[in-house]
Amino acid sequence: MLAAVSKSFFYALSENKSLNKAAKKWGFRFGAGQVVAGVDIESAIRKVKELNDLGITATLDHLGEFVSSREEATESTDYCIKVLEAIAESGVKSTLSVKMTQLGLDIDQEFCFENMCRILETAKTHDLFVQIDMEDFKRCQITLDMVKRLRQTYDNVGTVIQGYLYRSEEDLDQLNGVVLRLVKGAYKEPAEVAFQEKSQVDDNYWKLIQKRLLEGTFTAIGSHDHNIINKVKAFAKEHHIPNDQFEFQMLYGFRTELQEQLVKEGYNMRVYIPFGTDWFGYFMRRLAERPQNVSFALKGLLSK
Repeated sequence: MLAAVSKSFFYALSENKSLNKAAKKWGFRFGAGQVVAGVDIESAIRKVKELNDLGITATLDHLGEFVSSREEATESTDYCIKVLEAIAESGVKSTLSVKMTQLGLDIDQEFCFENMCRILETAKTHDLFVQIDMEDFKRCQITLDMVKRLRQTYDNVGTVIQGYLYRSEEDLDQLNGVVLRLVKGAYKEPAEVAFQEKSQVDDNYWKLIQKRLLEGTFTAIGSHDHNIINKVKAFAKEHHIPNDQFEFQMLYGFRTELQEQLVKEGYNMRVYIPFGTDWFGYFMRRLAERPQNVSFALKGLLSK
């Protein structure tokens, strides 16, 4: 019961616009530096280099929430382009992850599409890949429609499918040939659209992974669950699926020893590295997912 209340509490905090705004002035608090790799491009690139030295690739995400004006969306687009140029200039092994709400999706879909085209054109110039993150359910269909439209021109773009949604298997069928990241899902969704029990989410997620691996399109498996990871390894061997057909992905700051172990075993490992001043919402969602951090974070919140 306490865990459920805590999750709801931190999800609510993640959506609080006033706290998100205030957090930009606070700097890192409550241990956020453990899961967010600094506030600027230079800090993020340094982290990527450190991981590259260990044989781990990365995807960079410049954090952003609650963009409400064209000016903010344009600034976010320009910043994404700067990140791509920094990746190319530094020579690090990294892709870029973006959220379309940060690029104006909620303001004007055509405006967002134009911003995405600017980003993908830059990525194409540098032979880089861009992953469009999946957000909450109400933006799911819009995101998939945008991905399909973008792929009419660009093949260096993919997206994310969330295991907790009922619709995900059908979505998977419509995205054959698109590079995807499969995750369990990080938003609080109602029972009308998403599985609520962990066992149900796990079962559906595993079903999606098997289906996708057998289809033969490159797939990223985003999970820190060693049970899932071991099942993927066994399934790949049983069905003679080569290691270059998939990769494991984890969040920055989580299970670092396992990341290095997977590389030593010959698997592709990519770490999702968030950075930027707009860290609060991301950090609160990570706390909601990890009950063991709740008491620590509550003490930090209440002492400020």
